[in-house]
Parts: sequence; structure tokens; C-alpha cells
Amino acid sequence: MDSLELNRTPGTPGAGGVDTGDDGYAKSLTNRQVQMIAIGGAIGVGLFLGAGGRLQAAGPGLVLSYAAAGIAAFFVMRALGELVLHRPVAGSFVEYAREFIGPWAGFASGWMYWVNWAMTGIAEITAAAIYVHKWLPDVPQWITALIALGVLLVINLLSVKLFGELEFWFSVIKVLAIVVFLFVGLALVITSAGIGDTGVHAAVSNLTTHDGFLPMGFPVVLLALQGVIFAYSAIEMVGIAAGETQNPHKVIPRAVNGVVWRIGIFYIGSVLLLTMILPWTMYSGKESPFVTVFSALGVPGAGDLMNAVVLTAALSSCNSGLYSTGRILRSLASKGEAPAFTARMSSRHVPYGGILFTAIVYLFGVFLNYLVPSAAFDIAVNVASLGIITTWMTLLFCQVRLRQRAARGEIERPSFRMPGSPYTNYGALGFLVLCLALMAFSDDWKQQLAIALAPVLAVVLVVGWKLVSARRRAAEGATALAAVAAREPVD
Repeated sequence: MDSLELNRTPGTPGAGGVDTGDDGYAKSLTNRQVQMIAIGGAIGVGLFLGAGGRLQAAGPGLVLSYAAAGIAAFFVMRALGELVLHRPVAGSFVEYAREFIGPWAGFASGWMYWVNWAMTGIAEITAAAIYVHKWLPDVPQWITALIALGVLLVINLLSVKLFGELEFWFSVIKVLAIVVFLFVGLALVITSAGIGDTGVHAAVSNLTTHDGFLPMGFPVVLLALQGVIFAYSAIEMVGIAAGETQNPHKVIPRAVNGVVWRIGIFYIGSVLLLTMILPWTMYSGKESPFVTVFSALGVPGAGDLMNAVVLTAALSSCNSGLYSTGRILRSLASKGEAPAFTARMSSRHVPYGGILFTAIVYLFGVFLNYLVPSAAFDIAVNVASLGIITTWMTLLFCQVRLRQRAARGEIERPSFRMPGSPYTNYGALGFLVLCLALMAFSDDWKQQLAIALAPVLAVVLVVGWKLVSARRRAAEGATALAAVAAREPVD
């Protein structure tokens, strides 16, 4: 298929006669780009920055949190893979929620995913500002955040092809950096090398010699789950990109299956090595733990080089946030469930209305960096986690419904299937509910703030859906009256 071929002409329905809001997109993303978007989605500031603060709070036992969340993330991705092959659309799980649960679920899941990326974007531009602070300590954090937002906004508005190419190279840089770290870290541990002038040696014993494997207790490891879930966010990006992917039935399964080893090696392996190279007490949330390691090695420029890499990771994730929310908002707007402006598409096949809508909210993140620079990242992460958990639960439940419909003979189930369904679905759902419950018992005011916002978001969604439904009924009534009037004879 030619890379610039349009899906359909505007206004035509998607599969099954359903208007998906997928009209007008170009099939501009290639296999090379989608594979790297999927890899890049599994490597973000949740690992590059967030792991430092979580290691400081939980100790080496944090690796257990990454392993548990990684298992849940794998099943979420397999559920998404089956749904995507059932019907690949740019609206992704918003359309699946609408199809398998109901219109209200599409509305709620779409807006919660938008909340996720709105807050994630704020976290990413905050992380970018924190990284730049290492080089320019006198530049206010909010100014750097504003510049980062401006650059990425321009890139997203230009073309999908440019987004895909930039994201490809961002992902290449991130993957190479992680691979280099894994090889260097493994070599340091195997040789028990001394780490610069720190007076410590890289060794497996660092896992237990500094007050044990669980120095702060197992409950703290459990409480870290919410932040770890955020670290895995964006892996579902491959589902959003499906509607603009050439040959998704061939490309998507490869991308989804790759999540398993990426999670095992990149996340769990990296955190494990971090705790063996340096004592967990040497990490903090003020800089990337990878920068901490390379700076401690004493190699000239190594810390700065790694800082540049993690900066690209932050820009990459924010770039993805603008991309995905633009598509989700357009899908919602096609049903009258988002402001009409967000449905606007440029001549370059870019949903610029939705992208600009999200960028306006990102400006709030710039203000947050001005107001509370030290807490801006954690506030955004905790609120974003609500959207991530909601999205993952939606995907798992939709796959259960797909399986039920296939069992009744109503639809044909794709050959690429969720393993162990429906039992793995229920297990993963239970795990995600546990993550929400643990946030309620946390003594961290930023997690408590997120939980306090949950009922507020629920009320807003209920009111919003009632307003949308009322407007829809009024429009249907007006259409019916017009049809009756048209049939009445003229005196």
C-alpha cells in the first residue's frame, strides 16, 4: 500500500458501518517506525527519572514492583493486540470501549486517556527541565519546559511522517543508551569494579548489604506500584498508531510480542543492575539514576552524555502524548463527545485541533513548574496514573467482551489472541484495582491528591456524558420532526 494512501474519504464509516473518527488519516507510519515507536513506548522518564526517587524510597526491593507491573503490562498489550487485529483504527481503545461496553464507556475511556497524557506530558516537560538544569542551573525550570513544549508542538503539527521519523530516532537513542548501560553495568558487576571516587564496588552484594533487600519494608514496595505503573505507560501507543500503519495485521503482532523481552531486559534488568552497581542510598529523584551511575564512574563527559540521552527520552514521550491525544480527541469529536474544534484535520492529515487542545493544557504544566518546581513531576505522575490504570482496565475488559461475542458466533476472533483469557484478564484487573487501593493508604500527599481527584473526575465524566446524551437526543428529535414535516402535504 502506498504510504500516502488515505483510509477513506471523510464522512465514510469504518468497519461494520461505524464512524470511527478515522477518516482522513494517511497510512504514513512504516513497519520500521511502528516497531521503534513500540520499543520507545516502553522506555520513558518513568524509568529514566522516576526510578531514582523510587529506589531512594523503597530500596532494592523495587525490582519486585517492576516485575509485577511488567507482567500486568504484558497481558494488557496482548489484549490490545487482539483488539487491534479485530479492528485497527486510529481511535484505538475508545472505539473498542464503545463497541464492546457501550457509548458511555468510549466517552469515559477517551477522556481518561486524555487526562493520562495531559498529565504525562506535564511530567515529561518537567523532566526535560530537570535534565537541562544540570547544564543551566540558573535558567528557571518553567522556561525550559515552555521551550520544550513549543518545539514538540511544531513537530506534531507538521506531519505524521515527521512525527514517525523523529520518534524512530528518539527510540534508537533510548534503546542504544539502555543497551550500553546494560553491558557496562554487567561488566562492572562481574568484575566487582570500583565506581570512581565513591569508595564502593559494583557487586551483587549491594542488593542486601545496605540494610537488606527490603530496607524500608515490603509495604513500601507495594506503595511504589502506582509510580511503576506510570513507568510502563505509553506501551499502548502502538494501538493508537494502528490506524496510520501500513499492513497492521503483520506489523502489530510483532510490536506487541516484543514488549515481553523489552520489559524483562530494559526495565527489570536495568533496575536490578542499578541496585548492584551503586548502593540504593546513592540515588535520588533530583536526577536520573543512569546519570548518577555514569557521573560516579568519573569518565569525562559520560554523565553529560547520558543526561542528553534521558533528555531525548522526555521529549520523545511528550511528542507521543501530543500525537496520541490528537487522535483520541478527534475520535471523540466525531461523535460529538469533544469540542468540535478538536476534530479539525489539516491538509497534511494532522488532527491539529486535538493537538492544540492538549498543548493548551500542557501550558498549565509550565505554570506548575513555576509554582512548585520541586513537586511538579510527582503531582503529574500520580494524576496520570489514574488515567493509565483506567485505560488498561478498559482494554482488559473489552478483550473479555470480544471473547464472549466470538464464543456466541457474533464475530470472528483474531488468530493473535490474549493468552489465558479470561483468567489472565481478571488477574490483571485485580492487580490494577490493588494499585488504586494502595494509593488511598499512602502517606504521600501527592498520591492522596490524585485519589482525591478521582471522584471529581468521575462526577465530571457523568455530567459530561449526560450533557452529550441530552444534546444527541435533542438533535435526533429535531431530525425526526423535520422528517415528519417533509412528509406532510403542503396546503
